Amino acid sequence: MGVVQKVEDGKFVESNSAASLAEATKKKSNDSLDKDAFLQLLVAQMKYQDPLEPTSNTEYISQFATFSELEQMQNMSASMDLFRASSLVGQTVLLKVTDGQGRTVDVQGNVDYVVYEKNKAYLSINGELYSMDDLDTVADPTYLEAYKLGANWLNIYNKLPKIEDLTTADREKVEKLDEMYQGMTDYQKTFLTDEQVAVMKKYVKKMKDLVAIAEANKGDSDEDSDKDSDKDADKDTDISGDK
Repeated sequence: MGVVQKVEDGKFVESNSAASLAEATKKKSNDSLDKDAFLQLLVAQMKYQDPLEPTSNTEYISQFATFSELEQMQNMSASMDLFRASSLVGQTVLLKVTDGQGRTVDVQGNVDYVVYEKNKAYLSINGELYSMDDLDTVADPTYLEAYKLGANWLNIYNKLPKIEDLTTADREKVEKLDEMYQGMTDYQKTFLTDEQVAVMKKYVKKMKDLVAIAEANKGDSDEDSDKDSDKDADKDTDISGDK
C-alpha cells in the first residue's frame, strides 16, 4: 500500500493517515510474532526434550489443538473486522489516531470505501486511508446534525447579555435564536435543556416589549415633528400675510 509523505520546510511530515497505517502495520507484525512464537516454542520443546522422558503424543496433540484453536480465533477476528468495516461505508465516524509525536488526533468524516489488505481493513475518509484499529465512534447523521444545530444555538445563546441589560441592539440575535428553535424537530430540541428554552422565551418576550416601546416612542417623535412642521408653516404664512 503506497503512502505519499508531506514535506514542510524541507522535512518529511507524517500525516495522520500515514501514522495510522504505520501503527496498523506494527500491530500486524506483533500479532504474527505471537502466533509464530507459539509454533517455535512447540518445535523447540520437541527438539530439546529429554530423550529418557519424552513428551507423550497426547500432550503434543493437545498443544497442536491449542495452536489450531488460536489460529482459528485470529482468523475469525479478522473476518469480523472485515465485515464490520464493510458496514461502515456511508457512515460518519470518529477516529483516534496517534501521530508520529505520540499525540492523539481526532479524525472525523464519512467512510467512502474500504480497502482490504492482508486480512486488514482500512477506511477511506476524506481521501485518506486509516486503520480500523483507530475507530473510536460511529455516529448517526441525524444525531450529528442535531448536535451541530444545538451547538450553534448555544453559541448565540451564550453571547446574549443579561436579560436586564438587553437592548434593541440585540434584536437580531434574539430573533435568530427563536427562529432556530422554532425550526427544530422534537428530537433536535432534546439537545437543549428546559432551563435554556425557558430563558430564551424570556428574552423573546423582553425583546418584543423593547421593540414595542421603541416603535411607540418613534411614533410620538414623528407626531411631534409633524406638529413642529405645521407650526413652522403657520409662522411662514403669518409672515407672508403681514408683508
